[in-house]
Amino acid sequence: MATNLAIDDTLLSKALKIGGKKTKKDTVNEALKEFIVRREQKKVLDLFGTVDYFDEYQPKTARRK
Repeated sequence: MATNLAIDDTLLSKALKIGGKKTKKDTVNEALKEFIVRREQKKVLDLFGTVDYFDEYQPKTARRK
């Protein structure tokens, strides 16, 4: 899908240099992948502390069955 975007040249140049990609397209695609992964990781981190645990749960006992 062809898309025209107004991307900050300074940011793109820096991303090309840091990322080591050869093309602007590869750089932008890599950045989008990283963005998605980080946001999905944040969702998982937000779950910490929200799971209820049962004090009486005995995992070793459950394995014997």
